[in-house]
Amino acid sequence: MATRSLNFRTRVATEGHPYSKFPMDRPLEGRTVIVTRAASQAADLTTILESYGAKVIVCPTIEIREPDNYDRLDEALEHLYGYDWLIFTSTNGVEFFLKRLLDCGHQVSDLDEIKVCAIGQRTADKLHDAHVHVDLVPSQSTAEGVYTALSEFNNLGGLNILLPRAAVGRDVLPEALQNAGARVDVVTTYQTVLPDNIDRGKLAAMLAGSGDCIAFTSPSTIKNLARLFDTHDLGKTTPGMIVACIGSVTAETAVEYGLRVDIQPQETTTADLAQAIADYYADKRG
Repeated sequence: MATRSLNFRTRVATEGHPYSKFPMDRPLEGRTVIVTRAASQAADLTTILESYGAKVIVCPTIEIREPDNYDRLDEALEHLYGYDWLIFTSTNGVEFFLKRLLDCGHQVSDLDEIKVCAIGQRTADKLHDAHVHVDLVPSQSTAEGVYTALSEFNNLGGLNILLPRAAVGRDVLPEALQNAGARVDVVTTYQTVLPDNIDRGKLAAMLAGSGDCIAFTSPSTIKNLARLFDTHDLGKTTPGMIVACIGSVTAETAVEYGLRVDIQPQETTTADLAQAIADYYADKRG
């Protein structure tokens, strides 16, 4: 893992976003960053990277869609009164869950009697914006961190927990909660799929020489890239590229697929990812 620039971080902490004030001091000037995030969600990361001087190529390897069916989610919505906790693992989960809640004739106030846990501050902010209370935001935005925080909050034995998430997700959290005596309903709220119009040839050309850095914001962005090239060794597909990942789970997935992770911010937000990429190249500039 690359050492971060302390001077750069100090300036960020004391002055806010530095490059809006010092346009000549842009560590990503002349660098090209490939963003694999869904097109509908890439704007924030792109804007921040560009403010640091980067040329950004948005080449999404995932698309966020509604699930194939809402059967299990609809059943859970009809029995919300039976749940003690509702755990949201992402802003996508919040968006699609609340949309379906309202589409089915329910109200946000139907969640008032349920304790709500949000993984990550952005997820909590999304809930607050929708006027949903948040009782717990674990300090660590991982399944393990959530389990620890919930365990400290109350006894898990006998609790009924609803976990709305992507169609494919890690089983670490629900299994840990179940082993502690809780009943957990994992319901599909949205799915991540390969975009229909992706140009594999164009993507291969970019990875072969157009980019300096590739940014991954979820395990799905990595797995879908591997699917596109029918490989489990992405190191051969991205020769010489600097790899940036949000979160430990995304970084672990990158390693599983043959990538060396050069950049991983401590916090799991796109702003922190962009800053970490800027830090990395600021260090390289000396």
